[in-house]
Amino acid sequence: MNLVERLWLRYKWRNSEYAPLFSAPNDGELVSLDCETTSLDPHKAELVTIAATKIRGNKIVTSEPLTISLRAPSSLNAQSVKIHGIRHQDLSDGVTEKEAMLKLIEFIGNRPIVGYYIQYDKAILDRYAKKHLGFKLPNRTIEVSDIYRRKLEHILPNAYYDLSMEAIGHHLDLPLSGRHDALDDAISAALIYVRLKYGDIPMPTY
Repeated sequence: MNLVERLWLRYKWRNSEYAPLFSAPNDGELVSLDCETTSLDPHKAELVTIAATKIRGNKIVTSEPLTISLRAPSSLNAQSVKIHGIRHQDLSDGVTEKEAMLKLIEFIGNRPIVGYYIQYDKAILDRYAKKHLGFKLPNRTIEVSDIYRRKLEHILPNAYYDLSMEAIGHHLDLPLSGRHDALDDAISAALIYVRLKYGDIPMPTY
């Protein structure tokens, strides 16, 4: 979202409950986020679960996570269940799409969003936010794999980089869970972000 669009939305929603979303964020606190969906196509995928955890300075606040399960979407089929392991019966207490978006914006506020391939998640969340709230999420995004790639290019120009989450975690000696549900991936992205922001990147060994 560019500055002009943000200023317009700030003006449009200035007298609404959503006004704080369009104010300037405090970059001392961020939110790491991940979604499980029914497809890898951001234009068609439907949300299954959303999870997020806050980052305050160099601390990951795992004691205050957000986990949202939505009602089973129509496109949740056997193929998508194989990807994330979430079945229709696992979503029997899921919330509506609008309830999910309201819970999400209450948690993330105007904080920048950190993630692994976060533009995919953001594209889907923007669709849902536009549909149910009337606007796309104004939050700035921070892609941890881009930070990792740029740091490696600085010390090893023109080298090949494995940008998988597992490879990044192994190189940075991080205790990633490897379970790959939404909350675990949000925490893993947060660990990568904090390590890259506040620590030195080690020289890769091949």
